[in-house]
Amino acid sequence: MTVHRETRRASRARAGSGAPSYRQDIEGLRAVAILLVVVYHVWIGRVSGGVDVFLMISAFFLTGSFLRRMRAGAPLAVGGFLLGRFRRLMPASSVVLAATLLASWLLLSQTSWPQLWRQGWASLGYVQNWVLGAEGVDYYARGSTLLSPLQHYWSLSIQGQAFVLWSLLFLLGALIARRTGRPGAVMAVLFGLVFVASLAFSVVETSAQQSFAYFDTRARLWEFAAGSLLAIALPQLRLGRVLRAVLGWTGLVAIVVCGMVLDVRGGFPGYLALWPILGAVLVIVGGTRPPGDSGEQRDLGAGAFLTLRPVRALGRDAYALYLVHWPLLTLWLAVRKEPRPSLLEGLIIVVASLLLARLVTICVERPLRLRSGSNGGPWRNAAVIAGCVALVAAVLVPWQWGATSTAVAQQRAHKNVYLGAMGAAGTPPKSDPVPVIPGVNTPEPEKWTWLDGPCTGRFASSVDVVQESCRQTSDAATAEHVVVVMGNSHAQQLGTAVDAVAKKRGWGVVLVYRDWCLLDENEPGTDTRCDEWQGAARDHVVEIHPDAVFLLATAASPDSPDEQVATGLDVVLDTFDAAGIPVVGVRDSPRSAVTNFFTCAVDRLPCDRPVADVLAAENPALPYADRMRLMDFTPWICPDGTCYTVIGHIAVYLDMNHLSAQFLATLGPALDEQLKDFLP
Repeated sequence: MTVHRETRRASRARAGSGAPSYRQDIEGLRAVAILLVVVYHVWIGRVSGGVDVFLMISAFFLTGSFLRRMRAGAPLAVGGFLLGRFRRLMPASSVVLAATLLASWLLLSQTSWPQLWRQGWASLGYVQNWVLGAEGVDYYARGSTLLSPLQHYWSLSIQGQAFVLWSLLFLLGALIARRTGRPGAVMAVLFGLVFVASLAFSVVETSAQQSFAYFDTRARLWEFAAGSLLAIALPQLRLGRVLRAVLGWTGLVAIVVCGMVLDVRGGFPGYLALWPILGAVLVIVGGTRPPGDSGEQRDLGAGAFLTLRPVRALGRDAYALYLVHWPLLTLWLAVRKEPRPSLLEGLIIVVASLLLARLVTICVERPLRLRSGSNGGPWRNAAVIAGCVALVAAVLVPWQWGATSTAVAQQRAHKNVYLGAMGAAGTPPKSDPVPVIPGVNTPEPEKWTWLDGPCTGRFASSVDVVQESCRQTSDAATAEHVVVVMGNSHAQQLGTAVDAVAKKRGWGVVLVYRDWCLLDENEPGTDTRCDEWQGAARDHVVEIHPDAVFLLATAASPDSPDEQVATGLDVVLDTFDAAGIPVVGVRDSPRSAVTNFFTCAVDRLPCDRPVADVLAAENPALPYADRMRLMDFTPWICPDGTCYTVIGHIAVYLDMNHLSAQFLATLGPALDEQLKDFLP
C-alpha cells in the first residue's frame, strides 16, 4: 500500500537522466484500486481484488528503483533502504493503529480484547497476516474471532515482509551481476523463479486450505514478482497508440469487474488472482509511451481517465484511505450491531474515511515524508520508527496489563465463590464485583481439556492422524482401571468431567479425539481426514481395551430442539460390543449458531434459554439404554428448565457450543452421582 511518489520533473530531463518519467496514470490506478476496496467493503460486503493491484504496483516501483542503482553501479544500501521504507510506512499506520486500538478499548466487548491485543502487536510487527491465517484455521479460535478492525493490516504485513525479501534478492542479484554484467537479465531470472514457484504453491495451497493461503506470504509473492518482471520488461516494449489504448481500457475494466465476477475472498490467491494482476499489467503497459513520444497527441487510453485531477487527488490519499476506512466500518457495525450498513450509513462512512485520510496525509505523512529518491539518515529513520512503536505500545501496554492484573486480583479475592454446577444459576448483575471465569484474559488452552500429555506406551497409536490428538493422564499406565473418552471436540471437553471423577476413583484416562469428526459418517465440509481417523480410532480403542469408553450419544441441533442420536452410534456400539468394552453414552449440551454464550457471560447479557427450545423433550439415546450406560448433564446445565450461560460465577460455555473446562470440572460430582458403583 506504500504511497510511492516519483519526483515530478520535466519529461525531457527524465529522459536525459535515464530515469522514467513520472507516471500520473499509476497514481490514478491506485485511486481506482482503493476506491474499489472501500466500495466493496462498505456496500457490497465482498473483496474487490484491489489489494492485489496495490501489492503488484509496490513491487513495480521498488524493482525500478533498485535496478537503476544496479545499472549505475551505485551501492544498493539495503539497510538504509529498509529503514527509509519502514520510516515511510509506519507513521500513518501506527497513528491509525493506536487510534483504532483506543477506540476498540472503549467500544468493543471485553471478549474481543485478547484478540485485539494479539493483532495489535502483530500489526505493529508486520506479522498480522500469520496471526490471521492461524486464527482462520485454528478450530479453537473460531468461537472468539470477530470482524476485527485490525484485519486489513494483513496486506501491510505481507508487503513489509516482501520488502525485506526483495532486498535480499537484489543483494544476491548484484553479486551474480558482477560476473555477468547483465543485472536486468539476472533479476528477471530470479523473479521468474519466484513467480513460478510461488504461483504453483499458491494454487496448491488455495485448493487445500484457502483460509490460510489467503494470508500466506508465500502464496502472495508471485504478485510482487509480477510487478518486478513488468518493471524489468517494460523498457523493452514498443506498442502502437491504438493497441496501448485497447490494452489500458481492457485492464481497467478487468480490475473494476473482478470482485463482481470472482469470489475474491473465497477463491484467492491461487490462479484466480491472475485476473487483477494481469489487469494492472495491461493498464501500466497501456500507459507506457515509447521513446520519442512527446505526449502531444490526445490520449485514447485509460490514462485519459486515470490522470484526471480528482482521480489523482484520491490516489494521493490512497494509503491513508486504506488504513482508516476498515476500522471506521467495523467499529460502526459493532456499535450498531448490524451486519451491513445502510446506503446512507455507508455514505457517511465513506465521506468520513475520505476526510480522515486527508487529515492523516496532511498531518502525519506529509511532515515526515522523505525527499524522493532519498532514504534519509539512518538514525533519524530509526528514531521515527521507535516513536511509532512507542505510540502503539502506549495504548497496548496499559490496556493489556491493566485488564489482566485487575482480573487476576479479583479472581484471587473471590476464589471461594467459583462453585460452577454446584452453585447458584443465573447471570450476576453488572454490579456484582465477582468476575466470571474463565475470563477474557484466561489463556485459550486453559479453557480446553488436554489431560497431562500425549499418548505413550500401549496407549500410543501407530496411525499419525490418531496419535497427533491422543492424550492421557500421567497415571494411566499404572492405574487399575483405564477409561477412554472418544469423539470430537465435545467429547474432548467431556474429558474434564471424566478426569475429575477419575482422580477420585483412581482411574487412568485416555482421550482419543479429533475436531469436527463424528463417530462414523461426517457432515459435508468437515475435515477430510475424519474418514481415516474414525476407523483407526475405533481400532485403537479396541486395541487399548479399556474398562469403559465415554462418548457423546446425541448431537444437539443449534437453536432448535431437533436433537438426534449421534451419527455412527450403531457402528461404534457394534464394534465395542464385539470387543466386550462397556460404553457410557453422554447426552450433548445445547448449541447455538448465532449466540456466543461466552460473550453473554462475560458481558452479563441476558442469553439464558428454555431447555425446551434447545433440546429434545426426551433423550434421543434412551432406546439404546440396554446397550450402554446413559449419562445426562442437562439437570445441571439447565436447572429448573432454563439453560444458563453462568452458573456459580463460572461461564458454562467458552463459545457457541463448547462447555468450558472450568465448568465441566465442577460437573465431576454430577457424573460421579450418575455412575454410582460403576468401576468403583
